[in-house]
Amino acid sequence: MTPRPRSATRRIDRGRNHEYVLDGVKCDGVTTLLNAGIPKPALVGWAARSVAEFVAGHRHVLTELTDDELVDLAKGVPYRDRDQAANRGTEVHRLAAELAVGRDVEVPGELVGHVDADLDFVKRWQPEIELVEATVINRRHRYMGTLDLVCHLPGLGRTLVDLKTNRTGPFGEVALQLVAYGRAETYLEENGGDLIERPMPAIDSYAVLWLTGDSWELYRYDVGEREWRTFLFVAEVARWLDQRAKVVRGEPLARPPAALTVAAS
Repeated sequence: MTPRPRSATRRIDRGRNHEYVLDGVKCDGVTTLLNAGIPKPALVGWAARSVAEFVAGHRHVLTELTDDELVDLAKGVPYRDRDQAANRGTEVHRLAAELAVGRDVEVPGELVGHVDADLDFVKRWQPEIELVEATVINRRHRYMGTLDLVCHLPGLGRTLVDLKTNRTGPFGEVALQLVAYGRAETYLEENGGDLIERPMPAIDSYAVLWLTGDSWELYRYDVGEREWRTFLFVAEVARWLDQRAKVVRGEPLARPPAALTVAAS
């Protein structure tokens, strides 16, 4: 395929966050669409529990705060926990990607267990690596994303693998993330300073590698047409909420004049 200018279609990293540009225009990311379009009622309980555990563990110092200081501190607890977990997952992903292509890495002490688990997975499954941390594109449905790994696994063929490091293991909705990556039309490959789009290879199977501090599990996911349709529905909901929901309500209508009351004679 014809090389495209670096600025036209690419992923742009901004610290811990990133965004996508497709043909010069900002483009929706897969995880952004899923986060906006899928209800997460379990997060309500998790957020409440995070605040309660924080208060219980710091009650000896919280009495020294003003009411406003206490409110500001407590309401930020779930976001700090979320960001810490996200940072851990991002770093494990980065280290795993480096190891996947045979590079030496320096592993922080708190992540040694996760990286050792990844190395044990590689030792046992002997994956033949094809793509690592590849930015994928679907122009027809206008989304982009970054997959973790495409590799050949014994008995599974060409497998799209997503890495997860959360405490409780991967959720079923990860299937929608997997199918979005697998149904991409192209992916970006760097070649001599240019970003070249290559056709996305056909995926035989989907899996999630769950890495913990001392072990790992590989889960195969049953991903098909139903998951693809559901992802498209979720993307439509996310876009409606982001765009249409803000303008669908009109201005208040003028009130009709009050009915005249005829006095009794």
